[in-house]
Amino acid sequence: MSWTSAYVETDRIKLHYHRTGGDKPALVLAHGLTDNGLCWTRLARALEAEYDLVMVDARGHGLSAKPRTDYTVEDHAADLADVVRALDLQQPALIGHSMGAATVAAFGAAHPELAGPLLLEDPPWRPPQEQSAPAQHTRRLADWRDSHIARQQQTRDEIIAFGRKRSPRWHEVEFAPWAEAKLQASPDVFGWGGTSGWIELASQIRSRTALITGDPELGAIVTPALAAAAAAANDRIEIAHIPGAGHNIRRDQFATYLRQVRSFLAD
Repeated sequence: MSWTSAYVETDRIKLHYHRTGGDKPALVLAHGLTDNGLCWTRLARALEAEYDLVMVDARGHGLSAKPRTDYTVEDHAADLADVVRALDLQQPALIGHSMGAATVAAFGAAHPELAGPLLLEDPPWRPPQEQSAPAQHTRRLADWRDSHIARQQQTRDEIIAFGRKRSPRWHEVEFAPWAEAKLQASPDVFGWGGTSGWIELASQIRSRTALITGDPELGAIVTPALAAAAAAANDRIEIAHIPGAGHNIRRDQFATYLRQVRSFLAD
């Protein structure tokens, strides 16, 4: 890979990113909780002839700064705005997965002047009854934090072996960056505040948006009912369901996911 590795440093945060480069349309990638920018490697390799991809390490992740606090959706969205401005990207397209999808949606709502088309891969948008139960969200993150800390006591090879056993459908290229990201991510990232007001946020997006969903029975978060609610809240949001995929849609059904991304960005 002849990708560059660099930092954006503002008075708020120092953020690391990898970039494929070239005189092409910019495409910013926002990863999920405990991943890092290079967890997008397979997609970036597939698209780098067409796009200049910017793979950002979110705060607390990868090689970015790791503050003890300030991990709200708004903090992450402001970080993306810092990157877009610092790199002088002109209304780039953005793709986010999970936490990163929530970040991209919040970025699109808060900074419509900076945002191009948005693709949201299974954002953590949950039913209203769960939104009104913050204790459930806190317990979920606390349990995940405990397992994350335990995972960091393992070696990279042990984490890769665990990933292969847990996710046998993933391509081999996924496991090394996934394991390295687990070793890099600060436990403080579990201070992430969630997306309790996601319906209102979705209604404020002004960019053309694809909500990419999987199958809840395989672990996807966004149900058909929630997808319909998002589309009803904002007619700029279109639903792209990819069957046979859980929460990690691009890793479970990469070829279909890639076709969907290319088709949406070509429109």
